[in-house]
Amino acid sequence: MCGIVGYVGNRPALSIVIDGLRRLEYRGYDSAGVAIIDNGLVKTEKKAGKLANLEKALAERGDDGIGAGATGIGHTRWATHGGPTDRNAHPHLSDDGRVAVIHNGIIENFARLRTELEATGVEFRSDTDTECAAHLLAAEMRALREAGAEDGPALLAEGMRRVANRLEGAFTLLAVDVEVPGAVVAARRNSPLVVGRGNGENFLASDVSAFIEHTREAIELGQDQVVLITPAGIEITGFDGAPATGKEFHVDWDLSAAEKGGYEYFMLKEIAEQPQAIADTLLGRLSERGEIILDEVRLTDQDLRDVDKVFIVACGTSYHAGMVAKYAIEHWVRIPCEVELASEFRYRDPILDRSTLVIVISQSGETMDTLMALRHAKEQKARVLAICNSNGSTIPRESDAVLYTHGGPEIAVASTKAFLTQLVACYLIGLHLAQIRGVMYADEVAAVVEKLRATPDSLRSLLGRMEDVRALGRDLRTASTVLFIGRHVGFPVALEGALKLKELAYMHAEGFAAGELKHGPISLIDEGTPVVCVVPSPAGRGVMRDKVVSNIQEVRARGARTIVIAEEGDEDVRQFADHLITVPQTPTLLAPLMTTVPLQVLACEIAAARGHDVDQPRNLAKSVTVE
Repeated sequence: MCGIVGYVGNRPALSIVIDGLRRLEYRGYDSAGVAIIDNGLVKTEKKAGKLANLEKALAERGDDGIGAGATGIGHTRWATHGGPTDRNAHPHLSDDGRVAVIHNGIIENFARLRTELEATGVEFRSDTDTECAAHLLAAEMRALREAGAEDGPALLAEGMRRVANRLEGAFTLLAVDVEVPGAVVAARRNSPLVVGRGNGENFLASDVSAFIEHTREAIELGQDQVVLITPAGIEITGFDGAPATGKEFHVDWDLSAAEKGGYEYFMLKEIAEQPQAIADTLLGRLSERGEIILDEVRLTDQDLRDVDKVFIVACGTSYHAGMVAKYAIEHWVRIPCEVELASEFRYRDPILDRSTLVIVISQSGETMDTLMALRHAKEQKARVLAICNSNGSTIPRESDAVLYTHGGPEIAVASTKAFLTQLVACYLIGLHLAQIRGVMYADEVAAVVEKLRATPDSLRSLLGRMEDVRALGRDLRTASTVLFIGRHVGFPVALEGALKLKELAYMHAEGFAAGELKHGPISLIDEGTPVVCVVPSPAGRGVMRDKVVSNIQEVRARGARTIVIAEEGDEDVRQFADHLITVPQTPTLLAPLMTTVPLQVLACEIAAARGHDVDQPRNLAKSVTVE
């Protein structure tokens, strides 16, 4: 998500930090800021909008500007807590003005920490969770000095360790202290951070592309580690203070590949980021009482109890996420749920009233069809809840409640991690409604959330064995048609698999409800036609799984080449599969978080084998702002 840069050495830090931030612009962001230690002062500048706004503000500061100090940190923010404004941009200063902090991630217990700090007289100047870390670090360092510790790099590192041990969630924190020039300290938990080793200078960044111009010797930090950099060296410890080591490596990619994390395409990188994206979507969503927490709720619990019908409105990939959500919401909440294409919604004069909840899904928050559907719903007095990845965009602003996916920027036009994070958001909304309406107890909600929290590890395991899928993709590059079939939540997965293939490979691909084959589509089957079959878990609804197996046999009898996606341990389907792709065992309603991923990889590999631009397919745009 956010871009982070830190520098300490013998050159003016500002230009190095700004150049590093520029190389991280591909990550997406909505504000930028820097802090430089210069002549006994922490000098900061931060602006909402693009890096150019920050550079303009720096240029307008006059001859002295922000100073020529050789210690600095910089940040490009992807808004989570608090809108994309100047006051919420990083860095954030402590109440005594000594410490500046930048942060990537989400601090789950920030509300409790903020209450505690405000009780001591601290006045907050932003809406962010990050500001808590700045005040905490200053307080810990004061306590250490009062206990007899002397100012210096060791004090700064110990203060950061104490803060890190108080934080819950995911974070990369970088900090500087005006009384400790020539040092930058950082802490990492569940969020990326790498060290660049230079000659008389050292670097910190969320991505090696930020410092690749200056050094190619890097260190990847491990989980729960603190690193202190000075011009003379790099010191790594655990949160417990014990000496630790990172993983040293040499960066042999060019700058373009470095931005992609060494992957050939942004899409491949974003597919690989999906486990972390799911984890980030789940961060901070469950309260200590087991209740689901939404980002911005301008609806009362009674408003949600009054809902007697749900509409989900979206386009493209988001529409497929909504189709999956329908199964979950109707199962958990026991009220009717309809899924509508945003481009059709307002033209068919849907029946809406104050008891209708309209859930609108948009990655960018600016999708015009979805925005116009939202406005129509509001005109009809329906309540609107948005699922979005872009803080401060139009759709969340005009909705009654918002759940941000926190999935981070998605550069490739074809959505991958946006789809999975939207699925997770839909599940959370379904659980929230079920709990408020008394259909599920807090412990039942928590049990499902725990299953969701287990999916990132399962997904990492699945992604580690995709080579056979890639080989299959290369083999299918000459196919003229690929068909996809599934039942229940497997049906929207089939639609999404077909859409990815159309978007990326420019080939004929169709997704069908498996039971509909015999009502016409089976006539498309020729000898050797690839048919991708999404098989439900036998542990769930065994009858449904058996029906899909029957559908596989139907297409095999007509000469189809069957590519079967099935749960690990379901050996009975092997005899019906020309190619078997297994995925980790997952509860039926959550299965699309697993079964979709091989289809993403397959489409990407087919497109690459056909020589197409995977990240920017022809005729498509990332944000569709026209009807």
